[in-house]
Amino acid sequence: MTGVFKTTKKDGTVYYRASITYKGKHISLGSSEDEKTAENMHRTAVSVVKGDCIIEEYPEYSGIPFKKYITLINYRENGIYIKNPIVMRRTYFSYYLSPDEELKFDMEDLFYYSEHAIMKRGRHLFVTAYGLQENIMARYGIGGFAVPGRDYVFINGDDTDFRYSNIRVINRFGMVKAVKEGLSTAYEVRIHLKGDWKIGRFPTEILACVAYNKALDEARKHSLKPRSSYIYIDELNARQYAEIYSAVTLPQKYLDYLDNYRSE
Repeated sequence: MTGVFKTTKKDGTVYYRASITYKGKHISLGSSEDEKTAENMHRTAVSVVKGDCIIEEYPEYSGIPFKKYITLINYRENGIYIKNPIVMRRTYFSYYLSPDEELKFDMEDLFYYSEHAIMKRGRHLFVTAYGLQENIMARYGIGGFAVPGRDYVFINGDDTDFRYSNIRVINRFGMVKAVKEGLSTAYEVRIHLKGDWKIGRFPTEILACVAYNKALDEARKHSLKPRSSYIYIDELNARQYAEIYSAVTLPQKYLDYLDNYRSE
């Protein structure tokens, strides 16, 4: 069958490769030890490029990986080949995790997600960059321990809509929480060390962030190893940061706990 090629592995095992040439581009569809499966892959790909297939009716029996299926649909609709399961819309693009899971992003993120595949573990969405896993919420300045509804909200209620205009950040840092004090807002700091320790409430978010970093420093000086990371505050230069750091006072109860921990 056209588009199916018989080939052999180094150990002599026979297998079949399926591919299609469309709009002048040769596209590999995958391989199979079964010739019929490879033929079905090619047959399905032909149906996709003819416009007979839609995303919601992905034929799992076809043998074509879902990621490749979406790639073919996008190439058919937009004439641009993208290796990840992306379909470009008029003002945004969709990233499909499955036929029933569509994530929406602004066009300015198209290049990034064309090169970085989104993975899902539980409710967490992340990509791998430079060998490290990175939560996609980090692109919005939202920390890894942030809680939806408390630290950020999806304005239209759709938690699959990651367009920047739809995400409102309430607390930039998961360790610093904005709380109401009468008509004003204060910023409460907590650190987790075998339980939650309240570091205090501060009138500004900057002060609260520096206090958190100082509390983290003290914990590490006493051989404790919190899982949290430091908060990077780009609004301050080194001198401003040092002045605030020196002025911040940590609760005596917290310091006593650290001293007792080291003496145990």
